[in-house]
Amino acid sequence: MGKRVTVIGTGNVGGNLGARLSRSGVSVKFGARDGDDAVASLLQRCADDASVDTVAAAADWAEVVLLAVPGSIVAQLARELAPQLEGKVVVDCTNSMTWDGGPIWAPPAEGSNAAAIAAAAPGARVVKGFNTFGAEFHADPSLPGSAAAQVFLAGDDAGAKEAVTALAEQAGFRVVDAGPLRNAAVVENLAILWIHLAMAGGHGRDWTFVMQERA
Repeated sequence: MGKRVTVIGTGNVGGNLGARLSRSGVSVKFGARDGDDAVASLLQRCADDASVDTVAAAADWAEVVLLAVPGSIVAQLARELAPQLEGKVVVDCTNSMTWDGGPIWAPPAEGSNAAAIAAAAPGARVVKGFNTFGAEFHADPSLPGSAAAQVFLAGDDAGAKEAVTALAEQAGFRVVDAGPLRNAAVVENLAILWIHLAMAGGHGRDWTFVMQERA
């Protein structure tokens, strides 16, 4: 896989996913704000060619940009980066939610965070994905036996989904095509269900949704 991949966000999701991709042979650059103290230790978990730059410079360098920032700011970030995201594959790894004894889906006016990104950066090729399980699976998608965590991808651009599918599979994930970008709302709701079961329902974080065909 020769694509240049930028991960914007160095928290649990962005850091773990970026490190996983880097160790899988993907050329990764993190986009980080000044004063991000997590960067030095994060790079130690990556391959030697991983690097960090400003958010704008990292987005400009990339062919694929993964947005792994808080869902409440992702549309504004996409708006700020619209020139750098023009023509590029942009993966929305976020969820829009509030909390009241459990997660509550709180979509923007566009209907999902992915749709809001597409509106904010109309030249971007937006794909929804990597948002339906905990950060532990971003670090290691393996499951018992030969299985692996599944990434549900929603998007309107077939070529963009193919590119994200190749990245995900190179990093050891399995991919399920979840349909057009309008289904990003459905994928976000699947994440809300996972968060409820894991955090409010008492099932813990060490599991993920898996499509399994009957033999």
